[in-house]
Amino acid sequence: MSFSASAPSASAELDHLVIVAPSLAAGARFVARAIGVKMMPGGEHPYMGTHNLLLRLGDATYLEVIAINPAVLGPGRPRWFALDRLAAGDEPSLATWVARTSDIGWARAASLTNLGSIETMRRGSFRWRITIPTDGGLVHGGLVPSLIQWDSAMHPAASMPDSGCSLAALEAFTANPRLLREQLDSLGLSESVAISAYRGTHSAPKLLAHINTPAGKRLLSS
Repeated sequence: MSFSASAPSASAELDHLVIVAPSLAAGARFVARAIGVKMMPGGEHPYMGTHNLLLRLGDATYLEVIAINPAVLGPGRPRWFALDRLAAGDEPSLATWVARTSDIGWARAASLTNLGSIETMRRGSFRWRITIPTDGGLVHGGLVPSLIQWDSAMHPAASMPDSGCSLAALEAFTANPRLLREQLDSLGLSESVAISAYRGTHSAPKLLAHINTPAGKRLLSS
């Protein structure tokens, strides 16, 4: 029986946060500086030519650092999470988040935003389906999540060691909070994120994750 957080519906809930980095080493340093915690090894994604590091944030929530795997050939299509747009000297950042659903086809159809195609993925013993835009980009600058449906018996976070960390809150800043709220409402996700409007001239979408750590509350930012 595959992992399911709820009965089938169009709604979703936060599954994990995604930090993109030009390399796993750079991503690990970014997390260590920001929240003072060491990431643990993850694995490889053969279909996308990427690999990751992981950090448990709860029974069914985690933080992921993802980067292009230089040891394998490219996938012949745009990689997910806009990784192809990262340069070697770019700083890692909290790029987006992923929301879990028990019926990804239904949830994608309910979305007011085009989330892309549903792709089947694997990493080791884990199997899942995930939405990926055709251009590999981030939806609404990363503020609208990808959808994921786990087809494995256990959620990945359940096999990770307890990090002493948890997600306290996720904030999204945008020039159009009403549009973002409508987009997230269509997925039942508006309560998962605190949505705020930018003030002044700065209008690039921005995510902030408040993380409870053994040393107190820390911040991850896009």
